[in-house]
Amino acid sequence: MKIFVTGATGFIGSAIVKELLDGGHRVLGLARSDAGAKSLIAAGVQVHRGDLKDLESLRSAAAMSDGVIHTGFIHDFSNFADNCDIDKRAIEALGSALEGSQRPLLVTSGLATLAEGRMPVEEDAPLPPSPAYPRASEATAEALLKHGVRASVVRLPQVHNTTKQGLVTYAIAVAREKGVSAYVGDGLNRWAAVHVLDAARLYRLALEKQEAGARYHAVAEEGVPFRDIAEAIGRGLKVPVVSKSAEEAPAHFGMIGMFIGRDLIGSSVQTQRRLGWRPTEPGLINDLDRAHYFAAEQTA
Repeated sequence: MKIFVTGATGFIGSAIVKELLDGGHRVLGLARSDAGAKSLIAAGVQVHRGDLKDLESLRSAAAMSDGVIHTGFIHDFSNFADNCDIDKRAIEALGSALEGSQRPLLVTSGLATLAEGRMPVEEDAPLPPSPAYPRASEATAEALLKHGVRASVVRLPQVHNTTKQGLVTYAIAVAREKGVSAYVGDGLNRWAAVHVLDAARLYRLALEKQEAGARYHAVAEEGVPFRDIAEAIGRGLKVPVVSKSAEEAPAHFGMIGMFIGRDLIGSSVQTQRRLGWRPTEPGLINDLDRAHYFAAEQTA
């Protein structure tokens, strides 16, 4: 199939692109810059110029493709609500080009508001609305089902390798700035995680499955205690590891303070059974302990 991928030059998107190509698919990748276009061409990808705000460009690319994987998102938490609205409009534009066509649309969501106060949440759990977390990618995809769009959702936990680790990357930046690696309370709240290569393989399998309305959890580890994460960051940066109270957390962690003390956990039992997906790559703490860039960034 010829697959249009938004976020094709990003951390997760670039891994998905390689997985699709290795699986025999062709890829049309969204690029907003000359540098991005060059990287896609070097990877053997057809380039489609535009960005997430250019809705007509998104519609035209989706119309010429056999399916769409939407991973693009503007990760600027200082304008999070606006970026969530951009994401919603982008998904609607992609869906409008696929109505009634039976061509799949795979949308990216997360576990951010699902697991608060719960055991690892399963795939059939609906995403509750939250004014504090206005990202509407999943709700938008579900609304498209009523318009004849074969939409499905991948919920991501912390996606990692030895270079990036989802929200943990921001926690590392805070620890470097503050001179301490912190957790909230006893630090026993847990974050689910998956290696980026395992996540990319799941996207390909989900796309090929083409099951309308499906929700998939790209979860390799159901929940890593945040204290373990903070201690790994402390080891990497060679800084003390400390506890912060819930009241102190927003000021200490800044834009990611809303997430730090939460359980962001999930189960992938159903996903593994339905797709035959088995994560095999290293875990989050393993990757953090092998992230040699800690020392390099400290001395930069």
